[in-house]
Amino acid sequence: MIKNLVRGFGALSLALVPLLSSPAAQAAPAPEVTTLADAVGLVEVIEEDRVGYTRSKFKHWNSGDDAGDGCHTRNEVLIAEAVVAPTVEAGCKLSGGTWRSYYDGQEVTSAGSLDIDHMVPLAEAWDSGASAWSVARREAYANHQGADVSLVAVTARSNRQKSDQDPADWMPPSPQAQCRYMGEWVATKLRWGLTADDRELEALKVYAEGPCEDTVVRYTPAA
Repeated sequence: MIKNLVRGFGALSLALVPLLSSPAAQAAPAPEVTTLADAVGLVEVIEEDRVGYTRSKFKHWNSGDDAGDGCHTRNEVLIAEAVVAPTVEAGCKLSGGTWRSYYDGQEVTSAGSLDIDHMVPLAEAWDSGASAWSVARREAYANHQGADVSLVAVTARSNRQKSDQDPADWMPPSPQAQCRYMGEWVATKLRWGLTADDRELEALKVYAEGPCEDTVVRYTPAA
C-alpha cells in the first residue's frame, strides 16, 4: 500500500514538472526602459549593405496572430488600431471604422486608404542585419504584432513618402509625431538587434539630445 502511494506521488511530481517549467507558467520578460539618448547609444553602428535585397524575402502578410480568425496580419492591425471599430464581415472584409494616421494627423474612414507601415522598413532592416536572418525570422519580423510599435496603420500617402528611408532622410510631417516616431524607430532597432549607419545615428542623436530628450523608449528583445 505504502509502496503504491509513493509510486503515485512520484508520478504526480513528474507530471507537475512540465507545468511548472512551461513557457505559459513563466512570467513574460519585463521590457527594457530607458531614455532616447541612452537607447540611441545602444544601437551598433555598421555601414549598410543592400546587396541581395528583394521585398519577397520578407513573407507578408501571413495568417497573423490568430490563425483561426480568418484575417491576415494587415487586417488584424487595422482592427487593433481603429479608434472606431470597423465591422468585420465574412472573409475578414472590413467596412466602416475610423483610424488616426499619426504620421500626418489625418483621420481616415476607409481601410483601403491606409497602408500598414513597417516602422523600420523591410529594406532598411535588410541593410541593418536582417540579410543574415533565417527566412522564418524575416517572416516573423514582417508580421510582428507583439509590440505595438512594429506595424502602424497610416495614410498611404505618408507611407509612400517615407518609402524605405531612415530618419536621416524622412520624418513624419506632423511635428507632434516626431518624438514618438524616433522612440518607436529606436525601440524597433533594439528589439530586433538591428544596426544603424553613421548618417542615421547622427540624425537620431540630434533629436535625442534636442527636442526629444524626454522621450522614453521601451522594448523587449525579440526571441
